[in-house]
Amino acid sequence: MNYLENNESKYRRAKERIEAIKGFYMNLLAYCIVIPFLAFINYNTTNFPWAVFPALGWGLGLAGHGLGAFGYHPIFGKNWEQRKMNELMNDNNF
Repeated sequence: MNYLENNESKYRRAKERIEAIKGFYMNLLAYCIVIPFLAFINYNTTNFPWAVFPALGWGLGLAGHGLGAFGYHPIFGKNWEQRKMNELMNDNNF
């Protein structure tokens, strides 16, 4: 891999990471707007706290999105995808 290809690869990965982080922040913003709105509706309509369920479900998804966007992969570890790609590229039977 020459210098230009290496820089293009780094640029592409950096751009993908920036898009993932931007997506996370947009998801976080939506969460911060929608969940209080649901809580307001819940408070004014019924005594059962149903707004907790979407808050927890979306919150867990948001946490996973954040972990992925900022590069923390507790299951696969750091650079798992790159190691797997190298392994498959070097496999003659693939």
